[in-house]
Amino acid sequence: MVLFEAQHVHKRFGDQVVLEEINLVFEEGKLNGIMGPNGAGKTTCFNVLTGRYKPNRGKVIFNGEDVTGQPPRVIARKGISRSFQIMNLFDEYSVIENILIALPEVRDNGFNTTKSVLGDSGAMDKAELVLARIGLTGLEWENSQSLSYGNRRALEIGVALATEPKLLFLDEPTAGMGAEATARLADLILELKTDHTIVIIEHDMRFLFELADQISVIHWGQVITQGTPEELQENNWVRASVLGEIGSAV
Repeated sequence: MVLFEAQHVHKRFGDQVVLEEINLVFEEGKLNGIMGPNGAGKTTCFNVLTGRYKPNRGKVIFNGEDVTGQPPRVIARKGISRSFQIMNLFDEYSVIENILIALPEVRDNGFNTTKSVLGDSGAMDKAELVLARIGLTGLEWENSQSLSYGNRRALEIGVALATEPKLLFLDEPTAGMGAEATARLADLILELKTDHTIVIIEHDMRFLFELADQISVIHWGQVITQGTPEELQENNWVRASVLGEIGSAV
């Protein structure tokens, strides 16, 4: 079943066209990848899909509803959550407080209730389950800023999961990671894939080719090809590009 769709999306900044006739379909329960060279329009596309930018024309449909141009907070409440290429954590808070802030029942009442919710066993249990899922059990009361880079990336995904999304967008989740942390993240995403629809922008093509069910290649602000990792490795354009050289090494 189609969960999310972008139809003929166009985005410009002044005279510069960044996205042109973007058409994307993400099916429920699948892991979808978006790849392309630097400056191709990938992050702008992500920002349009998640409501940070309003397209100049075209539609964004989520769960059968037209959500085009709706603010990120409204889209998030409908069941879309995302991480960012540059991490977006509350560094002055503990690990578990970062998770608690993202829980719907806490978010709906404002951040000022975070301290009082520490005594709410239901909210604490929910937060503990999220931390267990992302492999951070035992680090609940560590300051989030003191975590290793890989654990901070995992925590950011945990914050996104705490919102109870139907669709999870991850923007360059392996950015800045070494091989060991990347392998742990791949295991986490494979586990999340069992019950979440996921869309990943990723520069690490080996990582993406090993995880994704479908990949869309964006270049010059357009979707130039789509397919499974196996299909893309046979695509003449992809094979002739740097992306193809990386993909063929998988």
